[in-house]
Amino acid sequence: MKKIAIVGSGGFAREVLTLINDINKQSPIYEFIGFVDYDKSKKIHSYPIIGSDDDVNMITEPLSLVIAVGEPELKKKIRNKYTNPHIDFPTLIHPSVLIGDKNSVHIGEGCVICAGCIITTDIEINNFVTLNLMCTVGHDTIIGNYSSFMPSVNISGEVKINEGVYVGTGAKIINQIEIGEQTIVGAGAVVARTLPSRCTAVGIPAKVIKYHE
Repeated sequence: MKKIAIVGSGGFAREVLTLINDINKQSPIYEFIGFVDYDKSKKIHSYPIIGSDDDVNMITEPLSLVIAVGEPELKKKIRNKYTNPHIDFPTLIHPSVLIGDKNSVHIGEGCVICAGCIITTDIEINNFVTLNLMCTVGHDTIIGNYSSFMPSVNISGEVKINEGVYVGTGAKIINQIEIGEQTIVGAGAVVARTLPSRCTAVGIPAKVIKYHE
């Protein structure tokens, strides 16, 4: 079995632990050894904090890491801290996930795809993407690195989502549009038009309310 640890110790980290346990129920793959954080004095569900990022960079045996962080920019910064050649970043896919055409769906490294998601056909999901519970991804969609989708996001067909996009719970993205990099879509929004980079959009239909430097 592969030794695996979760980077982070918040609520999503605990959800990722349940995902790992569900994968192991179907086919034992991972030996979970603990969480990566700075406070070594605490335990989470009886599991230890095994050390900080610096500690993990010094290990001398193979270790799989899952970055259990929702915020895209932080997720990218954390990934870039790891230079240890003994570390790998597996993609975790819950056993309940439905992938329509596995031959035409590409999923990169370090992704977390939670229970109840549906991914159809001719889809490219790049590295370190998070699809939280019950998300759907329609045909011919491209999702950029580090993007995160909270529970029950619906992405229609022929959508392009660039790097570092964050989409809130229950948002809907209509077909044949593009969302620029590092854009935030508010919970419950309906994105019916292309959105520029580095903005926040909310509402039905989603409208830009501010831009980010």
